[in-house]
Amino acid sequence: MKVLISQQVPSNLAPYEILQEKFGAELDFHPFFLIEPLSAREFRAEHINLPDYTAIVFSSRHAIDAYFKLCEEMRFKVPETMKYFCSTEAVAMYLQKHIVYRKRKIFFGTGTPASIAALVTAKHKGEKFLITMTEGSNTTPITALFTAAKLDYTVGVLVKPVPQDLHGIDLASYDLAVMCNPADVASLKENFPDFKQGTLKIISFGKAVVRSLEEAGCEIALQAPTPEATSISKAVELYLQSAK
Repeated sequence: MKVLISQQVPSNLAPYEILQEKFGAELDFHPFFLIEPLSAREFRAEHINLPDYTAIVFSSRHAIDAYFKLCEEMRFKVPETMKYFCSTEAVAMYLQKHIVYRKRKIFFGTGTPASIAALVTAKHKGEKFLITMTEGSNTTPITALFTAAKLDYTVGVLVKPVPQDLHGIDLASYDLAVMCNPADVASLKENFPDFKQGTLKIISFGKAVVRSLEEAGCEIALQAPTPEATSISKAVELYLQSAK
């Protein structure tokens, strides 16, 4: 069984090595797209004035890098009073790359939009929020909560997915592919406009990619994450087990 995973090679390969030993699977990692920051010119087209905002919402490290890059390019010195609301502790800790962490007002959730909204207590309701996002992503889960809480916010695109050249990949040689992002599907369609799924089985990892795959006319063999398949490696294991 030959498996294509639309991700960078993970830092921890142990779970995948177990799959190779247990099922004799051949696993290839190849990112279908990369995340790149918007240029100052692209960002200006959104008509967002960075000094207007007193609080910013980050859900990724890419957005953090892009924000501070834009601030530098646009000669905006981020004030020490800026409040940072991050999706997870890992994202919050990444701020140390750009600011003195202990001297800033930083808050982090548990990875869900609700956990971020819960951080905005009464003392923060007067802030003007910039919710950062990736081009093409769905911000409704968090904006709906901010709207319900009557918060002053603007959504700003800071990064964009850029399709990678996939022509070196022989899709027909794979039995199974794992796709994790709508941008994976967009890249697939851009690289192979005449793509036919044929016998290729597809695992979707993440809710967002399901609709994109369905709209592309692809049949999904397994949807994850689930309580049984909490990671990509677990999802692949579950499929391989069922295919034995």
